Amino acid sequence: MTAIKHALQRDIFTPNDERLLSIVNVCKAGKKKKNCFLCATVTTERPVQVKVVKVKKSDKGDFYKRQIAWALRDLAVVDAKDAIKENPEFDLHFEKIYKWVASSTAEKNAFISCIWKLNQRYLRKKIDFVNVSSQLLEELPKVTEESVPSGENQSVTGGDEEAGDEYQELNAREEQDIEIMMEGCEYAISNAEAFAERLSRELQVLDGANIQSIMASEKQVNILMKLLDEALKEVDQIEFKLSSYEEMLQSVKEQMDQISESNHLIHLSNTNNVKLLSEIEFLVNHMDLAKGHIKALQDGDLAASRGIEACTNAADALLQCMNVALRPGHDMLLAVKQQQQRFGDLREHFARRLASHLNNVFVQQFTQALLQLYNRSYFLSVPGHDQSSTLAQHSVELTLPNHHPFHRDLLRYAKLMEWLKSTDYGKYEGLTKNYMDYLSRLYEREIKDFFEVAKIKMTGTTKESKKFATLPRKESAVKQETESLHGSSGKLTGSTSSLNKLSVQSSGNRRSQSSSLLDMGNMSASDLDVADRTKFDKIFEQVLSELEPLCLAEQDFISKFFKLQQHQSMPGSVTEADDPDGGTLSRQHNPGTPLPVSSEKDMIRQMMTKIFRCIEPELNNLIALGDKIDSFNSLYMLVKMSHHVWTAQNVDPASFLSTTLGNVLVTVKRNFDKCISNQIRQMEEVKISKKSKVGILPFVAEFEEFAGLAESIFKNAERRGDLDKAYTKLIRGVFVNVEKVANESQKTPRDVVMMENFHHIFATLSRLKISCLEAEKKEAKQKYTDHLQSYVIYSLGQPLEKLNHFFEGVEARVAQGIREEEVSYQLAFNKQELRKVIKEYPGKEVKKGLDNLYKKVDKHLCEEENLLQVVWHSMQDEFIRQYKHFEGLIARCYPGSGVTMEFTIQDILDYCSSIAQSH
Repeated sequence: MTAIKHALQRDIFTPNDERLLSIVNVCKAGKKKKNCFLCATVTTERPVQVKVVKVKKSDKGDFYKRQIAWALRDLAVVDAKDAIKENPEFDLHFEKIYKWVASSTAEKNAFISCIWKLNQRYLRKKIDFVNVSSQLLEELPKVTEESVPSGENQSVTGGDEEAGDEYQELNAREEQDIEIMMEGCEYAISNAEAFAERLSRELQVLDGANIQSIMASEKQVNILMKLLDEALKEVDQIEFKLSSYEEMLQSVKEQMDQISESNHLIHLSNTNNVKLLSEIEFLVNHMDLAKGHIKALQDGDLAASRGIEACTNAADALLQCMNVALRPGHDMLLAVKQQQQRFGDLREHFARRLASHLNNVFVQQFTQALLQLYNRSYFLSVPGHDQSSTLAQHSVELTLPNHHPFHRDLLRYAKLMEWLKSTDYGKYEGLTKNYMDYLSRLYEREIKDFFEVAKIKMTGTTKESKKFATLPRKESAVKQETESLHGSSGKLTGSTSSLNKLSVQSSGNRRSQSSSLLDMGNMSASDLDVADRTKFDKIFEQVLSELEPLCLAEQDFISKFFKLQQHQSMPGSVTEADDPDGGTLSRQHNPGTPLPVSSEKDMIRQMMTKIFRCIEPELNNLIALGDKIDSFNSLYMLVKMSHHVWTAQNVDPASFLSTTLGNVLVTVKRNFDKCISNQIRQMEEVKISKKSKVGILPFVAEFEEFAGLAESIFKNAERRGDLDKAYTKLIRGVFVNVEKVANESQKTPRDVVMMENFHHIFATLSRLKISCLEAEKKEAKQKYTDHLQSYVIYSLGQPLEKLNHFFEGVEARVAQGIREEEVSYQLAFNKQELRKVIKEYPGKEVKKGLDNLYKKVDKHLCEEENLLQVVWHSMQDEFIRQYKHFEGLIARCYPGSGVTMEFTIQDILDYCSSIAQSH
């Protein structure tokens, strides 16, 4: 029990500034035993509060908790049940009767005794102690250090202390007297009996003397007794006065206690009033909406700037009132519930009004845009209209309509859209869908019209105008388009565009077949108009330049108006729902709450995808048209598209524009690869005439044209690597097919075909200085040199045939071991035979042979490559080389003979020069 007292004092009563005086372990009578403790406590502060506290052990842990406390002044009766027999039961009468059973009678008696003492000391109140032993109420309980806390008055908890032991130690004076007396009787230690008898006799003498002295002072005793009687009377009087004073002070004490208790209650009341006032001020300050805000939410003009500003401020104030963090218990107040209901009604009413107004704004802007669009393009489909003049007017400017005024008007509602997003996400989502429905239809018409104009500019012609049975006026058409947006499901319906679909036809000076530059069977490079390519490049660049700001402006507007994040990335969970037009839109698991950041970024891209769903197919159609007009247009498109993709990715790699242009770039790259493959295939399919000389092959000339065009287009381009790869494929194809054609040539010698075409390739690569084709340039030069030499040797042959045969015999004899100076002694190779052979080749015959050779070479070579003089000069050098060889043999084998050729080297030079000049 002592440990429990210490634990209770430490954990429960010390924090509350109370002292535990007595404790009893009890349980309720007549029920299952659920033990608890009744504790008698007093406060440490004045005025002293005396309480009976019920303490119970917690079910969740090994600790005690305070359950209930009664003030001792509220205790009316203490019933001990039996004053004679030991009985652990007792009752305490407070506002109702509590029946207890103590764990032991001793604990019960000690607790009741403590209650009686506390009542006597602090209350002086009449508490009835029924069936309590009078002895228990008179005796003070024995108090020890364990039962009474430190500092407690002993008179509160217990009675008198027991007397000390009978044995007491002698003090110093007594010890000194005994020693003096024993020194006077030396035998005191050896004969104690004699010493005792002596002491006894002395004591009797002293007693007798004392009695005589008392008897002698009887008069003084009487006087003393009289004084004592008077003193007792005075004491009685003083006690009487003290009792009266005590009674008076007791009433004063009770009044002071009541005043102290009253002051405590007043202080408590003031504290509660201050807290109540604070709560009321909190609710009034945070949940009170101004009348002006209420009026703005109910009737504010959403069309005027001031009205929008007032509604925005009112909506923000309403949101603050609705989102205020209520303190515990506020939601139970009827006024708070009513105010919250009122706020909810205001929010619902304003959200409905705002959504309806914004839908009307969308429809109005859509209608205005359609009217402007029809004013611009309606005449295209009017029967009987002069198509040429119409197209000339219509294609003056290739521009897309500017939506900045619409965006500017709608951005005034951006804060209200943010409010709607946070308060009613369903209506916000509905507005988002309606905006996408309206804008996708509008942009589809504008972009298709824009691309039709671009196609007209590229081709310069249209199809013949279609015959229409009936054609509605533009006002009714716009009305029909607008009404089609208000179906019950909110989906966009209606007729298709009334614009004629334009197609490409060939012009009078252009062939109807494929205009690929490499189509050898249909047309040559000279048929192509370079101005048309430049025109196409400008138109394509203008198309991309118009689309890019349009998409960026719309994406920026969507982000600002619908309050969606563009550049943040956080994980979020989204699901995809089917779109009415076949696409998908991100939806949350819970449509009543806002999207997470990453889903908002996806939402921007998906909104852009739906609004501009026609851009990618229109771009692909335009690319297909450009490729059909001229396959080399794919070079322009690849460079322009790559640049715009690179620009878009630098702004936002995940944006709609970047994704769309990237997809289109794949198509352009595919067309470029197809162009290169077609060129290689057409190289392989080229056929040459058997009756005419070959000259420069068409695909060699077209490679020169392709390379020159590509170098001008791809200067400082981002996709240079693609061109380098194409160069490598093309040049290898050119090399292979030049050799193939040379091998198949019948009219022109193989060496001439190889020499001329590889000279042309080498000249082209040297002029263009293509770094990735340096190895091919060297190879082309080597092939040209080799085949030039081969052709010269083959064509020149042996112009002095007999003389050549003669010296071959001479060389054969030398090779057999005959000394050179002894060859002239051979019968078949003597000087006479040599002079005979030399006489057969006079200068006139030599010149005639050279002239025939020049005509033969001129017949083999083509004029466009202009290699005749180069070849003729090489033949001249070769002929001179042979001449010098013959002269050397004559000098060595026929020394001193005086035999010489009938013409000199100078004669050869003059012959060759005159022949070249004559032709």
